[in-house]
Amino acid sequence: MKIFLKTDDEIELMRRANRLVGLTLAEVAKNIKPGVTTLQLDKVAEEFIRDHGAIPTFKNFPNPLGDPFPASICTSVNECVVHGIPSNNVVLKEGDIISVDCGTLLDGFCGDSAYTFCVGDVSPEVRELLKVTKESLYLGIEQAVHGKHIGDIGYTVQQYCENHGYGIVRELTGHGIGREMHEDPQIPNYGRRGNGAMLKSSMCVAIEPMVTMGDRQVWMLPDKWSIVTRDGKPAAHFEHTVAVCKGKAEILSSFEEIEQIEGKRY
Repeated sequence: MKIFLKTDDEIELMRRANRLVGLTLAEVAKNIKPGVTTLQLDKVAEEFIRDHGAIPTFKNFPNPLGDPFPASICTSVNECVVHGIPSNNVVLKEGDIISVDCGTLLDGFCGDSAYTFCVGDVSPEVRELLKVTKESLYLGIEQAVHGKHIGDIGYTVQQYCENHGYGIVRELTGHGIGREMHEDPQIPNYGRRGNGAMLKSSMCVAIEPMVTMGDRQVWMLPDKWSIVTRDGKPAAHFEHTVAVCKGKAEILSSFEEIEQIEGKRY
């Protein structure tokens, strides 16, 4: 495992890249409504990212099999947990939820963040899933401080979500981030207190709870990207990039612009 600590200047560059992700997600939010295709959302995101002098890091990013991702954002609808491929064949409808995961490369450093949106009116049960998942993200971030361990983050997320009756996906994790989108260490959403590598100031990590309404079991679709729940029940996904500090983690990405459009619905 090779963990890169960042300088203050590098963290400032990462903040810029991550703020652009937040602005991009907000731009996408303006277009989320029944009748819109996920490919239309992808075009909005790619144009916005490139217009701001950055590169969408997801585009052509290879999976473990070497297959390049064909789009600029991941659009994961309902039972799709993560890595949904934007398509003209996926049309949003009233009551859907959609996780939009976005990455940018700006001035040599990466940004990465995700948000799960409601499409029109969503059932109270699904909205509660989103609320708890989002809350678990911030509880996990509270553990991302100097001297704690990776297991402290995962334990906190896992306990909070499982205590609400939800499943925690084990096969996918958060990750270190910097000049590369995926760096060491992996940041699972489950674990034991005090286990795993010790967190140190100036580490930058992406924390991203992936939470299922039903059973935690998932599988991959034939497109070799989309990860869906086996029982077909909805899943939620929220992600922030943070810098580990002494006392309190610094969130480099932002949901503020999204919530100005969405309101704080959960």
